Amino acid sequence: MEKINGKYAIQGIPVLSICEKYDTPLYVYDTAIMKRQYDKLIHAFQGVELKINYACKALTNLNVLRFFKSLGAGLDTVSIQEVMLGLKAGFAPNDIIFTPNCVSLEEIKMAVDLGVKINIDNISILEQFGHEYGNKIPVCIRFNPHIMAGGNAKISTGHIDSKFGISIYQLRHVERVVASQNIRVSGLHMHTGSDILDVDVFLRGADILLELAHTFKDLEYIDFGSGFKVAYKPDDVTTDVDLLGEKMTERFKNFCQSYGKKLTLMFEPGKFLVSEAGYFFAKVNVIKQTTATVFAGIDSGLNHLIRPMFYDSYHHIINVSNPDATPRIYTVVGYICETDTFGWDRKINEIREGDVLCFFNAGAYGFMMASNYNSRFRPAEVLIHEGKDYLITRRETLDDLIRNQIMIESI
Repeated sequence: MEKINGKYAIQGIPVLSICEKYDTPLYVYDTAIMKRQYDKLIHAFQGVELKINYACKALTNLNVLRFFKSLGAGLDTVSIQEVMLGLKAGFAPNDIIFTPNCVSLEEIKMAVDLGVKINIDNISILEQFGHEYGNKIPVCIRFNPHIMAGGNAKISTGHIDSKFGISIYQLRHVERVVASQNIRVSGLHMHTGSDILDVDVFLRGADILLELAHTFKDLEYIDFGSGFKVAYKPDDVTTDVDLLGEKMTERFKNFCQSYGKKLTLMFEPGKFLVSEAGYFFAKVNVIKQTTATVFAGIDSGLNHLIRPMFYDSYHHIINVSNPDATPRIYTVVGYICETDTFGWDRKINEIREGDVLCFFNAGAYGFMMASNYNSRFRPAEVLIHEGKDYLITRRETLDDLIRNQIMIESI
């Protein structure tokens, strides 16, 4: 977001005019930032066969999927529904990897029938998969490297108590299953968590996975997950992807040389690609002053943006309606019948009833985690692409809310 003649704009379009056109609450996404983030990774990991698979659980709108496809990305999916959305968006099956957790073999068989890459993180399912397909369908195996990493316990996925992946200490068991079921292992995978700042954490996991890789003789790719940290606060520290790229590609090239063939290096960023590209706009309903606090109550709540309540995440908040006013201290809260506080004691330019506030870093896990709690409608989504605004999800109505409900005539 930039300032033009003192007013905030996205790709030259004034944000207040966007909010007036589509109403609030409203999610707005900037494809220029998505491309900037994608290009950062492509630039960082040069000299190897690289594939960036967008982790679409962050934001699955079909238009966003199509945009990343146009950039050359593949797709990382975690449910059969995401697989179907990826195919609908035009991705080739071979460009989609299916990495579910705790799903039934039936769901995995559905993904096999759709022709996508299969990633398994459970010995029981791996054994069943082998019994069903033998070496007819190649498979990727997700290992848990037992590394504690991530910005929050709920998004740390590679530690010893995590439900994700097969423990590296169960390698011999995996080998026996692969041999007995004649399974063709074409890929290895790990993902240690999200919001990882320390490059060495990635490298420790990479060293572990590359050492395991020598056990499997028919690999085509190794997927190192993601977790690159983006900026949430002004001047926030982020993952040094250039340094990571330099060190990781050197390791990967050396591995490929010792392995005897070139493999594809994969990553599956989600938040890194779309978080900073998204903005959430909400209108101030009331200014409420108590004996201790000045509340700015908005026309939204945890039903639209739950991350601050669920992950204690920080989202920078500005007043786009009054950008040059004197800053004052506010606690920004929602209209849900729960404690839905977006930010305590924030210094924000003076807020008046009717002003529009903007929440930054709303592109990842914002709309995707939205709900109809309190029977509220989910907001609209708008995409800004090449200087034009496009409605990509309309605002819900009462008909949407009751569409799947069935009235019992005897009541």
